[in-house]
Amino acid sequence: MNTSTRIGLAAHEAAIRRDLDMLGLPAKSWLPPRHDGALDVLVVGAGMNGIAAAGALKLRGIRNIAMLDGSQPGQEGPWMTYAKMEMLRSPKTLPGPCFGIPSLTYRAYHEARFGPADWQALYKIPNQLWQDYLGWLQAVLALPLRHGAALDRLLPEAGLLRAELASGEVILARRVVLATGRGGAGGLYWPGFIDPDLRPDLAEHTNIAIDFEKLRGKRVAVIGAGPSALDNAAAAMEHGAASADVFVRRKALPQINKGRGASHPGFLRGWGELDDADRYAFLVYGQDLQAPPPHETVFRVMRLGVQIHLGQAVERASRDAEQVLLRLASGAEQRFDFLIIGTGFLVDLDRVPELAAFAPHIARWGDRYSPPADLVRQDLLAFPYLGPGFELQPRNAGAPAEISQIHLMNYGAHASFGGIASDIPGVAVAAERLTNAITRHAFRENFPALRQAVEEFDEPELEGTPFFVPRG
Repeated sequence: MNTSTRIGLAAHEAAIRRDLDMLGLPAKSWLPPRHDGALDVLVVGAGMNGIAAAGALKLRGIRNIAMLDGSQPGQEGPWMTYAKMEMLRSPKTLPGPCFGIPSLTYRAYHEARFGPADWQALYKIPNQLWQDYLGWLQAVLALPLRHGAALDRLLPEAGLLRAELASGEVILARRVVLATGRGGAGGLYWPGFIDPDLRPDLAEHTNIAIDFEKLRGKRVAVIGAGPSALDNAAAAMEHGAASADVFVRRKALPQINKGRGASHPGFLRGWGELDDADRYAFLVYGQDLQAPPPHETVFRVMRLGVQIHLGQAVERASRDAEQVLLRLASGAEQRFDFLIIGTGFLVDLDRVPELAAFAPHIARWGDRYSPPADLVRQDLLAFPYLGPGFELQPRNAGAPAEISQIHLMNYGAHASFGGIASDIPGVAVAAERLTNAITRHAFRENFPALRQAVEEFDEPELEGTPFFVPRG
């Protein structure tokens, strides 16, 4: 960053401070001090959702909070780790986690750093610039973030949540927000037909950072036709792979991204207010159609010579000496030097290590709703059934009372609230929903002390006027 860039951002940050001051933000801390050393809220994850959650809480005057992320600065989230697209898939005009403040949008950041003309010329936001922006938000909001601090598990503890870190440190908090991304509700989906012994030398998932330099000169196979699968095929070719072949079960790629048609305030703010039958039926509709890869991604793989094999389902992927043997549904067999698995994420709370103490007691959609037989989709019924502020809900009477103090602001919220907790278009809405809920909970829980504070408030309004009545 050159000197002129520094001046641009410095002036912009001064304007932000003025904007926040004019709005009276952040609000003054209003919760009573805790005497047990516990936080009011612990936010786990410092990517886009974690920043949105912690920033919204701080602006609301909920200040006794902390943020943790197991990664190092600049490595939070997927953007500079396993995401291999050249640019964000979302339009550049989306405001992102800006809290309704124009000067905190990506556009304002970009124009301050590079100038308005550069913004006008920009097509979509490159990954590195988006990561830079998120890191800048962490700093400009002075969020209480610790890097290299990974959560190991959560336990109930007498009305609080006990967060045990991988380091052995223990943090107590009244509430915990799990802003842990798309993999945070069950991890990666590994199809059963793929021999686990292929990992790590002959196969890896798209959502784990792959050393593409090791694929130079290699023949690479890819399973899946989603954006991540195709982006990884492109990355392999860009790093000198001899070939990249993508195997797709469908005979034609999906054509319409229905998510774009649902990216408006009605869906973003109203989805959680629909009844269960409407929400679930629409989930099935979207799942059955699937979404196409962005046209930019398709042109990228075509330009690089990636071969896409439609209607070629893989029945088995196994090790054959130092190669990957793919057996196709047609009966044909093909051998490759490396396999990239682009099959997305799994939602299974039994596989979330930090929730192991709570998982048997967490309500799933299948516990609360029974769909018609033709709409039964077991993977959708495995999603957690969340409360209005992303709170986990008890499955049974034996559930720990603290279960509803955990807020799942990650991909696990998709069935209950749509894409607001996993995609850029809805992140500001998710943060607002979360913060509204935590504000209500905190007010109710602390009302006796808050009422007492009002009763003790003693600043005479009329002192200095003829109507002042001195205390007797």
